[in-house]
Amino acid sequence: MDILAYGEPMVEFNQTGQGEGRLYLQGFGGDSSNFAIAAARQGARVGYWSALGDDANGRALRALWDAEGVDHSLVRSDAAAFTAIYFVTHGERGHEFHFYRSGSAASRVAPADVPQARIAAAKVFHLSGISLAISNSACDAGYAAIDAARAAGARVSFDTNLRLKLWSLDRARAVMSDVLRRCDIALPSWDDITAITGLTEPDAIVDHCLRGGANVVALKLGAEGALVASESERHRIAPFPCQPVDATGAGDTFGGAFVARLVAGDGLRAAGRYAAAAAALSTQGYGAVAPIPRADAVRAALARQA
Repeated sequence: MDILAYGEPMVEFNQTGQGEGRLYLQGFGGDSSNFAIAAARQGARVGYWSALGDDANGRALRALWDAEGVDHSLVRSDAAAFTAIYFVTHGERGHEFHFYRSGSAASRVAPADVPQARIAAAKVFHLSGISLAISNSACDAGYAAIDAARAAGARVSFDTNLRLKLWSLDRARAVMSDVLRRCDIALPSWDDITAITGLTEPDAIVDHCLRGGANVVALKLGAEGALVASESERHRIAPFPCQPVDATGAGDTFGGAFVARLVAGDGLRAAGRYAAAAAALSTQGYGAVAPIPRADAVRAALARQA
């Protein structure tokens, strides 16, 4: 396996703008699941570890992963809990999220559930701030998995994805700052990392992450593109031209595509350009998963731009 991702998968209901705003498109989400699917669509061998309710939404997610080639054998069915859902609305302030996840099956994952051998066999173990924020037991499980990955020599990929509805800023700062020191590939978003560190200048943010212990940093800057760096090189990645209608999951697509291309052997600049194109293309349709492009579409878009 190239990548094993951990977190909370969700079923999505995304406002389409039709029917005076009363029609919603059912889809799928959850940042680490989006990441896993984005990586799989770029050709990586991907697995997912979590828990689902023994319900229709959980079965729908399993069918999705089957169709996407994502191994979900490590996803437990929990008959005593439910699969989380969320709604996306669109207005003058952009897209807004409304989550129904407290007590979900994924939030009941605990350190005893950590798949030590499968983590050790992966090249990259991926998790996010949300993976750690949904419950104390899920946070403890994430830490145990990071320790297992580091002990086995697997790289750890971490996306900040700060959600203050899930935990306080003080706790988020403490936990995420610690995990950023333990990861190999840091995938912060500008809004998240400025709240965590107080830094506002992109190069200073990247320097902070590299000094902390990350080997690779891909700072997502939204409409301004990205900044990718290691100790030996640094590249500004221009935003890829697109006609966006819904940015849901774009950061997850960037991360999944970026890590997939690193695993495939791309250099930082090439992986960053590829990920920026994939993320831009993903904003041209509604929902977190359906618009994620496959490798042939990303390569064709890059060729057209060149």
